[in-house]
Amino acid sequence: MRWSRILRAIAYLAVGIMLVIQLYPIVWVAAASLKTPEELSNGAPFAMPAGFYIGNYIGAFSQSNLLRYLLNSTVVAVLTIIITIGLGAPAAYAIEKLRFPGAKLVLGYFLLGIMIPIFVTLLPMFQMFNAAGLRNTYWALVLPQVAFGLPLCIYLYTGFMRQVPDALLEAATIDGAGDLRIFLTIVFPLCGNVTVTIVTLSFLSVWNEFVFANTFMTAASMKTLPIGLNDFVGAYGKTDFGLTYAAIMVSILPTLILYFFLNKRVISGVAAGATK
Repeated sequence: MRWSRILRAIAYLAVGIMLVIQLYPIVWVAAASLKTPEELSNGAPFAMPAGFYIGNYIGAFSQSNLLRYLLNSTVVAVLTIIITIGLGAPAAYAIEKLRFPGAKLVLGYFLLGIMIPIFVTLLPMFQMFNAAGLRNTYWALVLPQVAFGLPLCIYLYTGFMRQVPDALLEAATIDGAGDLRIFLTIVFPLCGNVTVTIVTLSFLSVWNEFVFANTFMTAASMKTLPIGLNDFVGAYGKTDFGLTYAAIMVSILPTLILYFFLNKRVISGVAAGATK
């Protein structure tokens, strides 16, 4: 019992240390975003703000196209999520439940996409998008992120659908339901936790994506949030840190809110999709 308590205390201490390491940068940026310019330039860097100063947030929206960047990131995220689930869920159903010849090979082909680094695709995609006139459009960000998000989406859906009893589908077939109706009314509604997991992971990935946006978006009106933060770096690298910290908090707030409310379902979805 004594050793058990010691090990439990060590585990709690390790978790506490990791929690502090994870939360400290967010808390520090949030505190710095509420400091006045005088506090940022002359005060102690690790001190808490003296008051609740929102001038940095007002300046971040008024002195840059932050609202436009928020809109661009939101549009790209929503389109990516809808298309990824719209393609991934039916594909997983066909692979796992229709069991057509070569279904396992098709699944293996999709899963190969997980091992392809995105950097090796940048030059070919840049040339294709440039020739097709897709640069500086939402599709230049949506299409590659759908392609790289589909393997994980299909993997999680197939892992969960494997546990759906075939007897349930056979009963629906006897009642006269076709494959499309079975998928839409029975199988897909059962995949609620997996769908929430895919929505959350896709949103986090798309919202924070930098490489594709930095490569394919050169027009100021099409920048997403990660690229738009460069607006606060002036000539010779001079940075308005107050506005920068405020813009950073605005950019990470949606992801924090989303994961705060959905984290339990995300964990359940990952477990359901990964368990054979």
